[in-house]
Amino acid sequence: MGKTTLLQHVYEDEVTKEFDLKIWVCVSNNFDAKKVIADMLECLKKERPRLDTLVALQGGLKEELMSKKFLLVLDDIWVKDEEKDKSKWEDVLAPLASGSFGSKILVSTRTDSVALMFAEVIQKEVEKVKLEGLDEDECLQLLNSHAFAGVENPPDDIRAIAGKIVKKLLGSPLAAKVIGGVLKNNLDERHWRTVLESNLLDQNSINSILRLSYIVLPNHLQNCFAFCSMFPEDHEFDKDDLVRMWIALGFIQPSQGTIMEDIGGRYFDVLVKKNLFDKVKYGRYKMHDLIHESASKFFAHKCGKLVGDEESSLNQIFETIRHLSVQTTNLDILRKIEKFKHLRSLFLFYEDSNQDLGSALTKIFEASRCLRLLYIRAYHALEMIPEEIRYLKHLRYLKTRVESFYATRLPSSLSNLYHLLYIIYDHKLILTCGETDVFLPSDINNLFNLRYLELPGNFNFVICGIGKLKSLQKLNKFVLRDESGYRIGELENMNDLCNLGIYCLEKIKDAEEACSAKLCEKRRLTNLTLCWSTIDSGNIDLDENVLDNLQPPKCLRNLRIEKYRGARSAKWMNNVNSIFNLETIRVDDCLEWETLPPFGQLRFLKSLKLYNMPKVKWLESKFNGNDKYRAFPLLEVLHITRLEALEDWFEAGVAAEDGCLFPCLTDLYLYNCPKLKELPSLPSELKTLKILRTGWTTLNFRSNSNPIPLQLLDVFQCPNITSLHLADEIARLAALRYLTIRDCPNLISLGEMQTSNNCHLMLSDLEISDPSVLLMEPLRSIASLKKLSIWDNDKLVSFPNEAEQWFLNVRSSLSMLRLQHLKSLESLPSSLESLSSLQSLHIYDVPMLRELPNLPPSLNHLYTWKCHPEFKERYRVDGGSDRHKIAHIPHISI
Repeated sequence: MGKTTLLQHVYEDEVTKEFDLKIWVCVSNNFDAKKVIADMLECLKKERPRLDTLVALQGGLKEELMSKKFLLVLDDIWVKDEEKDKSKWEDVLAPLASGSFGSKILVSTRTDSVALMFAEVIQKEVEKVKLEGLDEDECLQLLNSHAFAGVENPPDDIRAIAGKIVKKLLGSPLAAKVIGGVLKNNLDERHWRTVLESNLLDQNSINSILRLSYIVLPNHLQNCFAFCSMFPEDHEFDKDDLVRMWIALGFIQPSQGTIMEDIGGRYFDVLVKKNLFDKVKYGRYKMHDLIHESASKFFAHKCGKLVGDEESSLNQIFETIRHLSVQTTNLDILRKIEKFKHLRSLFLFYEDSNQDLGSALTKIFEASRCLRLLYIRAYHALEMIPEEIRYLKHLRYLKTRVESFYATRLPSSLSNLYHLLYIIYDHKLILTCGETDVFLPSDINNLFNLRYLELPGNFNFVICGIGKLKSLQKLNKFVLRDESGYRIGELENMNDLCNLGIYCLEKIKDAEEACSAKLCEKRRLTNLTLCWSTIDSGNIDLDENVLDNLQPPKCLRNLRIEKYRGARSAKWMNNVNSIFNLETIRVDDCLEWETLPPFGQLRFLKSLKLYNMPKVKWLESKFNGNDKYRAFPLLEVLHITRLEALEDWFEAGVAAEDGCLFPCLTDLYLYNCPKLKELPSLPSELKTLKILRTGWTTLNFRSNSNPIPLQLLDVFQCPNITSLHLADEIARLAALRYLTIRDCPNLISLGEMQTSNNCHLMLSDLEISDPSVLLMEPLRSIASLKKLSIWDNDKLVSFPNEAEQWFLNVRSSLSMLRLQHLKSLESLPSSLESLSSLQSLHIYDVPMLRELPNLPPSLNHLYTWKCHPEFKERYRVDGGSDRHKIAHIPHISI
């Protein structure tokens, strides 16, 4: 009853900010210890670990969690064999002991036995929260919120039917959502009565209620949804990739003038609106486990999956099946797939290192000649996809993913599969040009129907004569060469491109050749990168004329330009009407560019990033006599780095209307802009401000906002800055949580506190290089700090007495102290012993430190590295003279 939803709310709540790390893992009914640990590491590091053994995975997780306070959510745990599962969970939870005191684990499950098992594994009592169903009024409110979304005054007779329907939903929030989706956008009373009178609502079963949600789907949507039931429980669906699969299988009904991918996207959006999928992150979705369980049973006659190594499991799958997913280490199971004569799609997850996988694939290819979709994932090296793939004449979609450092070669016969629409070679390795010649058929450009080609490292550019692939939609890296088949004219007829990156633009011989790309005619182009390969001075006039003739269509959303050697903007960039749809702009390493286009007038621009443009003097110049306007109306992110000549935000004579400079800006990074003037006032929505090597002497916090929403402030390596006026605006800086002040040697003031003001900064993290900053208000009286880092100070020998006293202010809040790169420091504050909340002490590269003061009983982790040799001798584990003074600390690394 809403277990996952409740956990999601907790996971995203403000209260979880106290945790250093947050981990979310969906466990489900196919529990495997190695997979769960790998999922944890993937959640932490944002990439799948390349570790095979349980011990290696445990070691990796232990290292990631070391001394960190974490929140771990384990969603949807089942128990099949209690003794076996208990042993597996002991393996999973063992590395968690390296985490810091105060870490928490939240578990959701359908069974009480899981709670009992966890209590035994962690040898602690667990707190159980049992969720009951919604009461009838709450359930009706939820049903109405979905069924009547966008309807202001629903008819009374329809409302009355809703009241009767809700009595049959067993108080289930999921049932209320999906039945609300069934009723949505249809106020026909007959439709509502059909749902009310359906016998599926009268069976007192959640599964029956959920079944109604997809039985009423029109055929084209039901086919799409049924196919999804074949995927593993808790599978994350990539919307774009799923739509490609639907197209390959013929599920999408074509409509003249609309591309198939857009139609498929609308299909998926309908299923989301009907609450059959939930969005989990950008572009990725999940099916609720109960919906998945129900749909898997209902569509078992055409969609099936086999997980495990028991050959008898094959007998439980209908021979008429159309779509099959197999996850196994048993090659004999793969060899027997030939019995399914009607397969249209096949997903193979082979988890063993047996090199005979190729022969099993050969047998499948010979027997399953009606396949339109093939997905192969091997967890060990697969040298080559067998040439027998030539039998799959109807193949539209091929995806391979091999967890190996060795490339899997694609067979030459692949070039004869003319119906292929999508080839996805999902591999992390980076290949050299020579290697791509080996693994990719030389005549792959014969696949003239190909719409999408994904190769490792965007190596599409190695294809000679890629212009023959006129239906291709994505070409992220097209590298120009001085040879036929690699000139920019290859792009002339590739008018379906949505994403395009053109590199080595210095290879273009003249402006007329640039015209041959005909970028302006590519009416679907939304992402464009234009890149020269060197910043060395070349023919400036030629580069300027080339860029003039690479004008994109007006539909462009994202533009990136690198190493352009011209001194002026392209003509089309100075015409706002030509680029008015741009949402993101990034310009890198354009050393001669002097005057920026009128980016401030782009009404949809959300992100502007400028790097290494040393001749630009103004962010916004005067164009078309327009000297006063709403500047950067929707800009949210602004990064400016290494614009050494940048003097002011506007050219003389240009001004933004009062209060209208960056009205939506939330993130501002200013790095290496020594001449830039300070902002007249902080943007009203600014949350993050990072300043590095500016020439500012002061930083004021003038703002039209009250309170000021600033959450993070970094001031780093600003030698001219003498004052930061934090104290003056302390009452309005209630949101500030993260503050860094490092390498600002002339800083003497953080502002003046008003005597009548009892406000305090509510910082949680503070990074400094000079401890004397702690004695300036408002830091002097801070009492909420959780983490303090002191870095990069070669002069600090010891902490002044007042700083020693300062630590007593934070004794009940400070949980982590980090001291790093302090070359002269000889002693730590004796007041550390009084820090009753201190859990972690990290000391790195403090070569003059010989001993520690008395440390508090609360300390859980002590890590030191590159201290004085005497320090290591004093605290060594085998007989160090002062080892007994730190023996109470559970986790020590000297």
